[in-house]
Amino acid sequence: MTKLDPRLTPARPDLAAAHLRGLVTAPDYVEGRAMQVVIGIADLQHEPSHYAPLDTQALFGENVTLYEDQEGWGWVQLARDGYVGYIATAALAEGQTEPTHRVAVNRTFVYQCPDLKMPARRASPLGAAVCVRATQGAFAQIGDNAFVFADHLQPYDSREKDFVAVAERFLHAPYLWGGKTSLGIDCSGLVQIALDAAGIAAPRDTDLQEKAIGAPLAFDADLTGLRRGDVVFWHGHVGIMRDETTLLHANAHHMLVASEPLSDARERILAKTAQPITSIKRLS
Repeated sequence: MTKLDPRLTPARPDLAAAHLRGLVTAPDYVEGRAMQVVIGIADLQHEPSHYAPLDTQALFGENVTLYEDQEGWGWVQLARDGYVGYIATAALAEGQTEPTHRVAVNRTFVYQCPDLKMPARRASPLGAAVCVRATQGAFAQIGDNAFVFADHLQPYDSREKDFVAVAERFLHAPYLWGGKTSLGIDCSGLVQIALDAAGIAAPRDTDLQEKAIGAPLAFDADLTGLRRGDVVFWHGHVGIMRDETTLLHANAHHMLVASEPLSDARERILAKTAQPITSIKRLS
């Protein structure tokens, strides 16, 4: 098999996507089916088991390609960032739609009718994609018996001006490996979600982000010359500068999204893991 990143390549020893024929060797190839995530948050796991590690999450409205449907699990590739893994098929529905809006707040409730006094059916997180069919009063209808508060949405092609301000909304959110919402988020998930809100595509994992985003910034031992929006990388970790000295990052030391002096984070990470800062990237 050609050496391709398994996180982004729908290929297994027994099965591969048809478009990879000639690039990878497998006994069987399959055309994918267009599907869409229809629950608020869908876990994408490393194996088809609820006990398998969580690799990332797909949000309501995300398009996916389904390559295998077996015993309640779909082997899929996410359209947004190309990640491959397993999602419970109950979280998916046939077909794909072009979204008109996205959720612009950390979480918004979805009601069965345009009445805030009625029980909420579910919640959708920041970045979830929706298709607004109509409006009724203060509510937008996004499906059959599905309404959200219209002011919690923004047009899908609109962009936040300050991605750091988006990341700051997650301050004190709990840390969750593979998480991408205010219910739980990890370091690279925080960066990806914040950049996505600003219209900047970013890969899912730290090593991929370090290669893909921004321009390298020279830095000295005193970490001078940094500014808001600089992205700081370690091996396996990433954070965002809030100002010239303060780092915002989801981390397993605090087990939440924390704001602290970059110098403190650097010394602690170096002491615990022997990992220095590998790069600092500046986005234009």
